[in-house]
Amino acid sequence: LKGFWLSAPPVYRHIRPQRFKKMARRGNTLLSLLVAALGFAFVSQAFVSPSRGAAPEVDARVLGATFAGLAPLAVEQPANAYDSVVAMLQSWLVGGIALVLIYGAAFVAALANPLTKRRQEVKSEVEAMKKA
Repeated sequence: LKGFWLSAPPVYRHIRPQRFKKMARRGNTLLSLLVAALGFAFVSQAFVSPSRGAAPEVDARVLGATFAGLAPLAVEQPANAYDSVVAMLQSWLVGGIALVLIYGAAFVAALANPLTKRRQEVKSEVEAMKKA
């Protein structure tokens, strides 16, 4: 705030930072209480308590299928880091080449679109008919 008072126009130099601090504290407390009250009002209406009935039954087959499906993830160790900078650069190079090939194929497909070519032929025929 020190730099602000040096660059402020002469009209605002009579205002001291203390007034702003008091105003910020007062508004901050009021705003905090208001947000807390609104949050409590909305959360209390949105909460649904669980039923008092019996606990849900867990089927052993579902549990077994879940663990069987997740078993390969436990065996495979994640690769958290590259072995070297060269390996990282190689992976970026391979990924970049793959992206260039994908975008290049999409560009060629857009240029070689037979419908677009046919539309251009019809357009040129219509223009030739208009001229004749």
